[in-house]
Amino acid sequence: MDETMVKDIAARIKGLRLLAGLTPEEVAKVVNIAPEAYIRYENGEDDIPVSLLHEISEFYKVDLTEILTGISPKLHDVCLVRKGEGISVERYDEYEFESLAYKYAGRKIEPLLVTLRPEQKPELVSHKGQEFNYCLEGRMKVIIGNDEYVLEPGDALYFNPIKPHKMVPLDGKIARYLTVILL
Repeated sequence: MDETMVKDIAARIKGLRLLAGLTPEEVAKVVNIAPEAYIRYENGEDDIPVSLLHEISEFYKVDLTEILTGISPKLHDVCLVRKGEGISVERYDEYEFESLAYKYAGRKIEPLLVTLRPEQKPELVSHKGQEFNYCLEGRMKVIIGNDEYVLEPGDALYFNPIKPHKMVPLDGKIARYLTVILL
């Protein structure tokens, strides 16, 4: 995510907090992170993981897309996103995420197209919800706790993402997969 987008998102979450009349410490407590981390996010000093943005959107009762783009999604029955029209979403620095349902209001799942690049070295992550991964291109290794799974195009994996996990491309090539995260 580029620096301008990070700053715009940060300004929107700060604006929501100010409208609610809350302190950074109060919001940090609600989303269960250190106040110092929340303040860095709100000042645009760090990229904000989409799972945290979702918690913030739930707390303020606004759609995640409104925080990401500044535009309220209008679609309630059908959301068509054509190839290449998804918006870039920052979850973790080592992955490239493209939101495939950002126009849909009140979504309960987050479908994302993820690109893994060989030069990126992801760390183990953990988040709430449930996660489904479907390999589209290349080969990838999914590490969940002490277990490893190799996915090839057409392979799928469903798991509890509270367990520390990461995905890495294999064979020195890009891998792409669809992930659907239950929020």
